[in-house]
Amino acid sequence: MTAVSFDRHPDSYRHWRLRIEPPVAWLEMDVDENGGLVEGYDLKLNSYDLGVDIELYDAVQRLRFEHPEVGAVVITSAKDKVFCAGANIRMLAASPHEWKVNFCKFTNETRNGIEDATENSGQTYIAAVNGTCAGGGYEIALACDRILLVDDNSSTVALPEVPLLGVLPGTGGLTRVTDKRRVRKDRADVFATRPDGVKGRTAVEWRLVDELVPRQEFREAVAERAREIAARTHRSSDAQGIELGPLQRTENGDEITYPNLSVRLDRAAGLAEITLRGPGENERWLLDLTRELDDVILRLRTNEPELGTWVFRSEGDPEAVLAHERRLLEASDWLSNEIVHYFKRTVKRLDVTSRSLFALIEPGSCFAGMLLEIALACDRQYMLDGPPIDDENSEERASITLSEANFGAFPMGNGLSRLESRFYRDNEHLDLLKRERDRSLSASEALELGLVTDAPDDIDWEDEIRIALEGRAALSPDALTGMEANHRFVGPETIETKIFGRLTAWQNWIFTRPNASGPDGALRRYGTGQKASFDRKRV
Repeated sequence: MTAVSFDRHPDSYRHWRLRIEPPVAWLEMDVDENGGLVEGYDLKLNSYDLGVDIELYDAVQRLRFEHPEVGAVVITSAKDKVFCAGANIRMLAASPHEWKVNFCKFTNETRNGIEDATENSGQTYIAAVNGTCAGGGYEIALACDRILLVDDNSSTVALPEVPLLGVLPGTGGLTRVTDKRRVRKDRADVFATRPDGVKGRTAVEWRLVDELVPRQEFREAVAERAREIAARTHRSSDAQGIELGPLQRTENGDEITYPNLSVRLDRAAGLAEITLRGPGENERWLLDLTRELDDVILRLRTNEPELGTWVFRSEGDPEAVLAHERRLLEASDWLSNEIVHYFKRTVKRLDVTSRSLFALIEPGSCFAGMLLEIALACDRQYMLDGPPIDDENSEERASITLSEANFGAFPMGNGLSRLESRFYRDNEHLDLLKRERDRSLSASEALELGLVTDAPDDIDWEDEIRIALEGRAALSPDALTGMEANHRFVGPETIETKIFGRLTAWQNWIFTRPNASGPDGALRRYGTGQKASFDRKRV
């Protein structure tokens, strides 16, 4: 299959129409039936595949960076009497297992990004459900802060995956219904087992939607609500947005190069080596680096499922990283806020990526402050205690530096910083680490403070790293995915951790069961007129 690209621009969208009417933006879903990302299915009734959602993600990003004048975003349908039929069933039935799960993961991250925009960017999302809304379509609406449903005695909202497909809503539907919209659990049970869904006053009473609006008044009522919400935004109507231009990316065999990072693919060893470069004179360094890292994560997750280990390195001046960080965090403008939250969301992608993540901290690296977050997101960190491997006479040594940013500026999905997750409920040690802020820490100091897994000397370094990477590659990828997900999210459970935890465990399992994906399973028989044949044993 051709490698998937995540490069998009509104001028070439096939499935969405983006219209800006300050202070409101309109995102209208108008899926091209013949525009599937791969062959073999038609995207009827505004059903979607990964290609549709890549455009949605691009639009959400551009609204945050290019349109600071927008305070409310309306998601609706350009088709008559249908909002969205959800993820395309033919696509799901025909896709390999890893494609299905990664598709669900990306769509979850996009919905989380919509919620993050509402919470942190002053761009509140409103779902204008102007027709039947099912499955993933309702999950798009659930990501919005407010849901308006057309009152025409026929339009419904539904999560029909359990009765129709033998799987779970894959984009957080069950969790958002109970935890976000606070639907009573018995009503949620009824709702999730009704293939025809719920409409009208019952949908409002059960809190599945916020408001009913007659069809003849629908468009103007939505616009009025959007204007009212936009008037309360903290965003500046006078601010000038910045264009998210095309990424500068060069691909040469097994190497991918960007201005601020590079990737080397080692297919024989099953790993990808990602090297991050620190700032030079570029005032937009973190934004540019984050866009490139975001692209790399998505491309590797989608196109390279057999590269099970990602190794992160960095190179540059730690002081330059910290200086850039200070300017960003001390600023009070909308753009700095957007960059900080974008970096937060991108490092979160690492937290939920089903790959083994290793950080190698060597002389010349710049894992300091916000860039140290990437090393802390890894499952293991190895720090060289000695001179560079290729220059034993050099006096240069590896170091890391903690900053204020490591203590809460970039929380994980569990609401904790990565240090709080690493030293869970060890407040005494966290207080000790706070006293070590803004100081260059050597390998031995980092090891003593528990900030790295091991610190081999230059004599043992290459053998230790080789053994660690080869040992990882020898383990079951399935077992590693489950183990890593458990270890990364310690502590309190949130909507976000529940969504991704259940995607990793329950949906991963359910998707492979014959009841769903077997030749007589619900996914395979959907639309054929034949009922699924279920193995009735509870497991």
